[in-house]
Amino acid sequence: MRADSTVEDILAEVMAIRSVSGEETVIADAVESFLRGLGSLEVHRDGDAVVASTRLNRPTRVILAGHLDTVPIIDNFPPRWLEPGDRLIRADVADLAPGQRVMWGRGATDMKASDAVLLHLAATLRDPRHDLTFVFYDHEEVAAELNGLGRVARNHPQWLEGDFAIIGEPTSCAIEGGCNGTMRFDVVSHGVAAHSARAWMGRNAIHGVAPVLDRLASYEPVDVTVEGLTYREGVNATLISGGKGTNVIPDECRVHVNYRFAPDKSIDEAKALMMGEGTDARLGNGEHLARGGMFEGFGIEMRDESPAARPGMDSPMTADLVSLVMEATGRPPVAKLGWTDVARFSALGIPAVNFGAGSPLLAHKQDEQVPVGDLTMMESILRRWLGSDSA
Repeated sequence: MRADSTVEDILAEVMAIRSVSGEETVIADAVESFLRGLGSLEVHRDGDAVVASTRLNRPTRVILAGHLDTVPIIDNFPPRWLEPGDRLIRADVADLAPGQRVMWGRGATDMKASDAVLLHLAATLRDPRHDLTFVFYDHEEVAAELNGLGRVARNHPQWLEGDFAIIGEPTSCAIEGGCNGTMRFDVVSHGVAAHSARAWMGRNAIHGVAPVLDRLASYEPVDVTVEGLTYREGVNATLISGGKGTNVIPDECRVHVNYRFAPDKSIDEAKALMMGEGTDARLGNGEHLARGGMFEGFGIEMRDESPAARPGMDSPMTADLVSLVMEATGRPPVAKLGWTDVARFSALGIPAVNFGAGSPLLAHKQDEQVPVGDLTMMESILRRWLGSDSA
């Protein structure tokens, strides 16, 4: 990548670097080299996270962040540009972006298209009205404790000081505000092992989770409105395990549950709904009895948790960006239903939104792809909002 590269050239280069979670060093090296080569940014690195900041003494600072990793490859690497009419262009993409080139391959939508736009902005923005911090980080697609943005926040919180943040998650160049929180935990049933020929000598732990499955099956998704945006909650079993042999009555069964909760709740409030007020269940501290909530009477072992983020629609900076997006696309802001790193900025007291190129419905798909018009639209909106003279 060079300072005079077009946004399409930058996308092609970052797409050509394989960067499945845990393999981000090569792409982080390329990004760091590119940003240092610009000569106008203060550049830092922590592991495979790269942070580059302007020092223009502006009264406000905007953080523009994107993750460098992708989910595993499924016959969709190496990437390539598809010309109009190519059979690999999805019909829905062709309908929305007729006559446009399309980048196909792993990471195109989630989220190297947005990364390319942010890198091009870093190279070409000349006189923004805000100071800017560009953050490119690793391990977003895996367990929360590995997340590179979280690591930077712990190790170097001063690198993330700012007044507003944008995460380049794919949103088809609309604003998706806030995000649902998420927690994962095992609901545990205990039994007594016995030979299956003498089952009455034991107690079947798999049979014991029947009430858990009944409660899950009877749950109805809840819609919660926060700052004018509607979030849908959900509680679902995603894994189940139990048994040690085909002729052994199982002494333990675990149902792995994922609860997606709206940003009107803290993690502790969400836990109370699942396992009762004042639960002792915490990450890494083993199994604890649910004294209330949806799974009262069962063992609970926490596996993962991440807070929700309020949408920040009351921020003047959000309002200005929403206005520009509405003018350019006609799309009003909507709630982000999946978890994203806006929650990390929210925890730091920084209003943040999701805004990026590519359709969120194509993220992680085998035929992941993004039309070039999404890149130009995202960049055009950000240039106007940042108030920059460009190269």
